[in-house]
Amino acid sequence: MRHTLGRIVVAVVLFNVARANWWYLGLESYPPKEFDPLISHKENCYRYQFLQSRQQQLCDLGENIMSVVSSGTKMAIEECQHQFGTQRWNCTTFSNNTSVFGNALKYRSREKAYVHAITSAGVAYAITKACSRGELNECSCDSKIQRKHSKKNWQWGGCSEDIRFGEKFSRDFVDSIEDTDSVQGLMNVHNNEAGRRIIRSSMQKVCKCHGMSGSCSVRICWMRLSSFRDIGDSLMVRYEGASHVRLGEKKRKKIKKLRPVRMDRKTPNKTELVYLDSSPDYCEHNESLSIMGTYDRVCQGLDGCRHLCCHRGFQIRLRDVEEKCKCKFIWCCNVACEVCKYKKEEYICN
Repeated sequence: MRHTLGRIVVAVVLFNVARANWWYLGLESYPPKEFDPLISHKENCYRYQFLQSRQQQLCDLGENIMSVVSSGTKMAIEECQHQFGTQRWNCTTFSNNTSVFGNALKYRSREKAYVHAITSAGVAYAITKACSRGELNECSCDSKIQRKHSKKNWQWGGCSEDIRFGEKFSRDFVDSIEDTDSVQGLMNVHNNEAGRRIIRSSMQKVCKCHGMSGSCSVRICWMRLSSFRDIGDSLMVRYEGASHVRLGEKKRKKIKKLRPVRMDRKTPNKTELVYLDSSPDYCEHNESLSIMGTYDRVCQGLDGCRHLCCHRGFQIRLRDVEEKCKCKFIWCCNVACEVCKYKKEEYICN
């Protein structure tokens, strides 16, 4: 009887951890496979188990906006996998599990912090881009920036990308599922907001010259998003410097706040990432946590292999490689290439 009860408890815990998550939108194109073509888009929205109540309402705004959310989430997951490609945890996703990242993120770790920040940023970024391209009826270019004061040698014009709308939608869609009375909810919302603020702080002013014979007597300028790779890089820097926090309260107002665990550390600002738990051991395979381990992973360089292979050592394997080579342009209009074969060294973790 004791063993049976133990299995039930474990099953309940894993079920709670692996509950459906909106990140599932990033694993496939929209509409997802749960879509029923025989009923309306609105009815489908309220059938998606991976969306919470407010998210289902926003889904009801239209197919276009959910398609953009899906593409933004997919972009974020791909960026996460790029950034963590040489790390012990490589942002593994599971297509047969609507929790998407498996059970590894049941730890409120710095990896969870990065995932929340990059996916929140992905939604804000994709929505903002779609607005400026005229793909959504709900928004367009940022008209408010036109009212700002311009300098003598340039003026506002063109289509400034409306990050405000992107942020607002992301905040409504992503943060709506969080319980800010809980410490985990506070952590998630903080990291979601950090992802969005990195986008705003990295926007660039772009100008184009106008005038007779290219004299550039007038420059028309607008604000543009930086590349999403830049966003991923900036958040990776913050991942590495993430703050370990705990729950604290302001005694008079009883407002719950996240405070640094160490008293000699400053309170993290709104663009920094925060975490509550130390990361689990990603070196060894752990099926219950959906951790793949680092055995047989390809590593690069002595230092990279030492870290990725968890000091277990590595081996060198020779792999046969075929690729096009000695390509020639033939008028008109073809390119003829030979196929070259060679052996390539790979470093594999023990």
